[in-house]
Amino acid sequence: MGGDLRNFLLIWASAVALLCYCHKIGQLIDRGTTRVLAILPVVCIFLVMPLGILTLSTRAITSFFLSWLANFKLLLFVFDQVPLSSNPPLSLPRFIALACFPIKIQQDPTPAVSPHDRELVNVDDDQDLEKLVNGENKDAPSQKIAPKGLKSHLNYALKFFLLVMFGYIYTKEDYFHPKIILLLYVIHIYIGLELILAMFGALARACLGVELEPQFDEPYLASSLQDFWGKRWNLTVTSILHPTVYSPIRSAFSRWIAKKWTPLPAVIGTFLVSGLMHELIFYHIGRQKPKWDVTCFFLLHGFCLAIEMAIKREIKGTWGLPRVLAAPIVVGFVVVTAMWLFMPAVIRSKIDAEVRMETTALINCVEAVYIYLKGVFMDHKL
Repeated sequence: MGGDLRNFLLIWASAVALLCYCHKIGQLIDRGTTRVLAILPVVCIFLVMPLGILTLSTRAITSFFLSWLANFKLLLFVFDQVPLSSNPPLSLPRFIALACFPIKIQQDPTPAVSPHDRELVNVDDDQDLEKLVNGENKDAPSQKIAPKGLKSHLNYALKFFLLVMFGYIYTKEDYFHPKIILLLYVIHIYIGLELILAMFGALARACLGVELEPQFDEPYLASSLQDFWGKRWNLTVTSILHPTVYSPIRSAFSRWIAKKWTPLPAVIGTFLVSGLMHELIFYHIGRQKPKWDVTCFFLLHGFCLAIEMAIKREIKGTWGLPRVLAAPIVVGFVVVTAMWLFMPAVIRSKIDAEVRMETTALINCVEAVYIYLKGVFMDHKL
């Protein structure tokens, strides 16, 4: 345990030192080929850094934070794009925090758009899809909407309580069908990921003194795949994939196909890259060759989302399911396909066993604290 802690601290100290180097490069070298050559070695180092960590959970977090998010942010930094580039330049502490943590600083509120416009349902042929995505439709209402920040403590407390309940069920898993346990693992991954990212977000908010965008927005309420992936699920990743993958692919395809259809290959390409990055994370975690089922999961959702967008564009908002019916269908599709294509990689990497062990340890700790406090209270009462 002590050796792994030393490795973990050494790797993260090295990562911070490399980010200090990147910050200095941004001050000395303008964007272009020279800056690319100066930053590229750091990107390559971040790709292999997680392999030096022994503990599964810390290896997974390091892989997600450094190999994916930090690298993609550095690629944007090479071309003077946000979040690491700004005018005036970011201070070194803020640069490191934005590069390392899965956070996005909250911007000024944008004009509200109708639910149909938010999901690109009512899209005329001459309207720019990107304007609707970014809330720039001139025909939309002009009132402002309050920006969202981190969720209430009660929200997180309820989700933490659910994890504790899941841990108790895991100890009795012989009484449950394996598919039920697998379903609980799917929900567990969502809640665990949200709580972990919220903790890092709270830490970053305390250190930087700024308000942050939420990483999740209750994805189980999604009324479409577009709503789920674009506006509710892991929004930090969405905000990074948009400028690094989606926009370049859309721009490239605009040379060959009509502008209104360019979002479709861009969406599929974005999901392909997301799948490949998930494969990299699973490789770091399990140190096994990928079987590409995770990539198939994201490609399936990319194609389904592209079809959904094409249908919405064709019917132009003349028909749609109410949210009370659409949400169970959307979430059910995500859960079923996750159990089919995503969860096998989780089980191969032994993440389920690690989750079960850590949750059981948490329950034992809570139980021990309860027994201790109960004993103290009884002694005081006597």
